[in-house]
Amino acid sequence: MASDPFIVIAKLAQVFNELQIQYVIGGSIASSMYGIPRATQDVDLMASIRLEHVDRLTEALEQEFYVAAELIVDAINRQESFNVIHLRTMFKADVFIAADNDWSRDEMNRARTEVLLPESGLAIRFSSPEDNILHKLLWYRTGKHVSDKQWQDIIGVLRIQSRSLDYTYLEHRAALLKVGDLLDRARAEANTDLV
Repeated sequence: MASDPFIVIAKLAQVFNELQIQYVIGGSIASSMYGIPRATQDVDLMASIRLEHVDRLTEALEQEFYVAAELIVDAINRQESFNVIHLRTMFKADVFIAADNDWSRDEMNRARTEVLLPESGLAIRFSSPEDNILHKLLWYRTGKHVSDKQWQDIIGVLRIQSRSLDYTYLEHRAALLKVGDLLDRARAEANTDLV
């Protein structure tokens, strides 16, 4: 039986796929896939939602989720996030509006498609391991370097994916995001081979 996060991910992925809205699952769900699994309290995803999507998206979600169209509109206008709550499990998903910038476009293009529940055949798009690491490095820096969970997620992905990571992309984007120093520190701690 699927756990609450995967029930919520599957429902959201199905809706976004049907409405042809680009999205990627990120956060601790993605780092658990690519690194060391851990329990999480919510689902994080980024989606290219525009104002013309709001009515159809709200209608598609409202049978199974608490969702408020005005919060989606506000999130789009502010380029921030809104959340939805799955009514049966009370599990929350934070939906971040994709920014109109190179990194967001790269992240969407680099997404990995996985089939988590083979019986459903549902293809779910996940942020790449490199982009997941970058987001977590940013969250770690923003949180004043105190989140052990974020740091351990980073180390876990670096260790487990060490031989398959695109270090050129990772280093380039980390420099642009001004987290290159944290990436170097994480790589040293994870003992990844320098490429």
